[in-house]
Amino acid sequence: MSIFQNTKIISITNQKGGVGKTTTAVNLATALASVDKKVLVIDFDPQGNASTGLGIEQNDRVKDIYSLLFDKNIFKESIKQTKIKNLDVVPASIDLSAAEIELSNIEEKTLKLRSLFEKNLFLSSYDYIFIDCPPALGVLTTNALAASDSVLIPVQCEYYSLEGVTQLLNTILLTQSKINPHLDIEGVLLTMLDGRTLVGLEVVEDVRKFFKEKVFNTIIPRLVRLVEAPSHGKPILEYDPKCRGALAYINLAKEVIDRNGNQEESAREGARATV
Repeated sequence: MSIFQNTKIISITNQKGGVGKTTTAVNLATALASVDKKVLVIDFDPQGNASTGLGIEQNDRVKDIYSLLFDKNIFKESIKQTKIKNLDVVPASIDLSAAEIELSNIEEKTLKLRSLFEKNLFLSSYDYIFIDCPPALGVLTTNALAASDSVLIPVQCEYYSLEGVTQLLNTILLTQSKINPHLDIEGVLLTMLDGRTLVGLEVVEDVRKFFKEKVFNTIIPRLVRLVEAPSHGKPILEYDPKCRGALAYINLAKEVIDRNGNQEESAREGARATV
């Protein structure tokens, strides 16, 4: 069952790199925060790109997700407030790259993150928790899936985009059968579409045939502005709020909210009152 009754925990994952995974984590979280949802991003990738994209400097990552997993720091001390209202982040540093080995040597290695969540009930004050996974199907990603309610899968609109997705689906099925039976697919997000190319449009058609209603209506376009924004430590809604990329993530946020239904505000306030 879900760890928190009124908080949706969503892993964003695809073992294929460069598909817009971190871009989606940062910008979907920002779009939801802009409509007064309280959002936490867990940067679970040793590259730490989600932390960078949300403006967290390297020298401000001493207390990060790695230290939470292994050094038993207080969770609240590791949460960084971003410059965006309603949006917080637990950053990552290169130290997290050692976690694959260290976690493999402990009992219940796939449940470390879930256990961490369960011991910190104040996290139920968030509407959404996004886990930005590394581009691999190792023990970090398995930990994220074990702790999540659902998985959001970005799929690039390019040739070979569906290669490896079958392996990811098998990992999800294995997680469901062995660890987290309530894990669901939140949705499949088509990313980096260049509408001028026939290949891109063919991929859209193929993905929709394969995943059917699980595919979001929103498609993220291939834009230079989306690539530029992280170098300024800003999500696209802050960097260029009127560009097509920003509008796309606003539309995606609406879809996510619609798919999750209207949460009872009284239940939400009751949960927040207890922390």
